[in-house]
Amino acid sequence: MSKLYVVPTPVGNLEDITLRALRILKEVDLILAEDTRTTGILLKHFEIKKPMLSHHKFNEHQTVESVVSRIKSGENIALVSDAGTPGISDPGFLVVRECVRNGVEVQCLPGPTAFVPAIVSSGLPNERFCFEGFLPQKKGRMTRLNSLASESRTMIFYESPYRLVKTLTQFSETFGEERLVAVCREISKIHEECVRGTIKEVIEHFTQTEPKGEIVIILQGNQE
Repeated sequence: MSKLYVVPTPVGNLEDITLRALRILKEVDLILAEDTRTTGILLKHFEIKKPMLSHHKFNEHQTVESVVSRIKSGENIALVSDAGTPGISDPGFLVVRECVRNGVEVQCLPGPTAFVPAIVSSGLPNERFCFEGFLPQKKGRMTRLNSLASESRTMIFYESPYRLVKTLTQFSETFGEERLVAVCREISKIHEECVRGTIKEVIEHFTQTEPKGEIVIILQGNQE
């Protein structure tokens, strides 16, 4: 039976891709890509020549039905995002849900996800955690933060470098400036870095040193 393959791609170093992911990308009939230009670089590096179709947050509502139809007609399709595992703060949920609703098999390969190396290397408790992804940029942002004030598990957030200091400042106001935090950036890339300390200390660091790259914030849970 034809199926949808959810294929994680490297968040940094291209060597992080799995042998199985490479095989699937070579075997499928079509690759759904968040950005065909980004995925094209990956495919060219590994000498993979397959047709691609754009599948991103602005068109996924319109494309999911045709994707399901193509799989039902006998095509095997791979879904990739620009980096990491599709569906984790990236497009993917809608097409997976539609496949499940229509009895189409979905197989998600294990592979790169930015928050896993971030929380493991943070030094903060990782036996229990909650993944919050990107906070709302405006409406509902403070409501979300206030709802997490008593959260005892380690919390994981994704953030843009342009909003990092603002976000950490809001964390200080909501959780207290002495709460421990780790800011991991450029995971699996040449300039990978993890800055650890209290929220106050980390704000001071990134106020003096402009943050760059993809960022994961690991925040200590409420210890009271």
